[in-house]
Amino acid sequence: MEKILRVQPNVRQLYLLIKAEDESCAKRRLKEEILCSALFECLRSRHGQDYEAFMEQKISVVVGDMTKEMLAMDPSTYTSLATKLDVIVNSAATTSFDER
Repeated sequence: MEKILRVQPNVRQLYLLIKAEDESCAKRRLKEEILCSALFECLRSRHGQDYEAFMEQKISVVVGDMTKEMLAMDPSTYTSLATKLDVIVNSAATTSFDER
């Protein structure tokens, strides 16, 4: 996500699937766990005071779960995204180190 926004700043929109209780929790996770990380320092420097506004304009949070059918989305949200998306990048992972 960082590299896409850094090298292709004119990308229209990124949809970020986040597992959370609701949209407000997902947005909080995005801000606290992702956008504040050191990984985004280059974009923070480039955009300065406009960093948060730039990120809010480019990133849409979608609440869902990769392990569930239709990503645990209601049918209208799922269908809407399916008609909008050109590329999907899967960065989901498990942190269970003893999985079969």
